Amino acid sequence: MNHSTEAARLRRGVVRLNRRLRHERGDGSLSPNQLSVLGHLHRHGPATPGAVAAAERQRPQSLTRVFAELEAEGLIVREPGTADRRQSVLSLTAQGLGALERDMAERDDWLAGALDALSPTERGVLELAAALMERLAEAD
Repeated sequence: MNHSTEAARLRRGVVRLNRRLRHERGDGSLSPNQLSVLGHLHRHGPATPGAVAAAERQRPQSLTRVFAELEAEGLIVREPGTADRRQSVLSLTAQGLGALERDMAERDDWLAGALDALSPTERGVLELAAALMERLAEAD
């Protein structure tokens, strides 16, 4: 099997699993963009809107509404930067962390049940694959 065929097969599997995980989220869940912003702030700590957008491979203007929604819901706070007071810094609130954890738990519950159907070896392979997919996601 060549690399193009491997890449296409991996892409199909990731897309299908992602679609299923989205389906397993409850009503009133966070939008994908809201999840990506909250997840970024959780993983990396406070950041400027531009830094969040760049890390999520989006234009800052594309996330302006998302930032405003999250702020209005009390899931993030926006404060003036310390180095440049004109630049705002976004931070995750305790309420935002709770919303993120609830959203992740819904999907994790389904996935944990689905993993029960696999052998220990298959689960081990997926654990290794998860680490590799994290590395691929960070690649340039």
